[in-house]
Parts: sequence; C-alpha cells; structure tokens
Amino acid sequence: MNDKYIINIGRQLGSGGRLIGRQLAKDLNFAYYDKELISLASQESGLNKEFFEKADEKNNFNFFKNFLGLQFSKNYLGNDTLFKIQSDIIKDLANLKSSVFVGRCADYILREQPLSLNIFITADIEDRAKRTAERKNISEAEALEYNKKTDRQRKEYYNFYSNRGWGRASSYHLCINSSVLGLEKTTNYILSFIKEKFNI
Repeated sequence: MNDKYIINIGRQLGSGGRLIGRQLAKDLNFAYYDKELISLASQESGLNKEFFEKADEKNNFNFFKNFLGLQFSKNYLGNDTLFKIQSDIIKDLANLKSSVFVGRCADYILREQPLSLNIFITADIEDRAKRTAERKNISEAEALEYNKKTDRQRKEYYNFYSNRGWGRASSYHLCINSSVLGLEKTTNYILSFIKEKFNI
C-alpha cells in the first residue's frame, strides 16, 4: 500500500492531544511528529535549535532582535523564515510515510494532501489545569494561567499563518472533548473514525 495517510492534530494545552496523537501513531504504525520537528528543522537548516524552540507556535517577531541584541529584517531570520523551513520539512515528511503531526499548522501546510484528516482536541478546563500542573510540577492556579497564555499564543500563530480559525469547528473534520470519554476511549474513538474514513 503506497497511499500516505496524514492525521493532523490541533489541541488545547492539557487536553491530552500529544498523548492521543502518539498513541494513534503507534496503533496505526504511522510516523509521529511533534517536538521532533524542531530538531529536524535545526538539522536541515543548520540554524541553532534554540531559534526554533523560542519561535515554536508563537507569533513573536521581536524575539530575534531581543535574543541576539541585533536588528534583523523580518525576511532574514524572522518567524516567516522559520515557518517556511518547518513547512518544507512537514511536506517532505508527509510524502515519505503515513504520519501523525501535532500542531505547527500542519493541517494548513498539508491542506492539499488528499488523504488527510484534521482533528482538534479540547478538554474541560479543570482537567487541562490538572494535567498541566502534574506535567510542569506547578499549582493548578499557575497551570490555568499557563494554559491560557499558551493557547493564546497557539491561536495567534495558527490564525496568522492560515486562513482558518484555531479551534473553530469549521477548520477541522473532527472536534472532540477528551474529558467526556477519557484519554483512552477518546483515542479509540478517533482511531475508529480514522479507519472508517480511510477504510484501513
């Protein structure tokens, strides 16, 4: 079977989207890409990994001026350049093997891929705060603010680079709240959805 199937996952922080994506990739024997894209982009471009980490899913064009203490033009080492590098890598990877991509506007970047599904995962605010608090070893109050800040950055990044709305139902094939069924059953539900859609 030479068909390349692509699953793109958008997610709110703390929704379990990363864990769900990784399990889906394992169950389907697909490649999985999340933070790995940062290392790949660094290797491909020869740029320091920290450039990509600081700009990851953030629409912050002043970072490079502050980071280096120099005035760069937007076209030299701004977010647009890094987005282009990462986009090219995502496209190349999607042509190699069936894959699960988490975040980083992959659904928009791969919008011309015929065998793709775009999924958005949310969760109840309390569950998201608890999950982030455990992962970051912070209080739930701190986690709540951290989630809000990160989701705002993701929304700004996604909306800037795409012509869609982050978290908006019309931007995805499936939107699901992982708190309703729990992570395991949500993963199984999405897996069934994927198999039904692609007949695999």
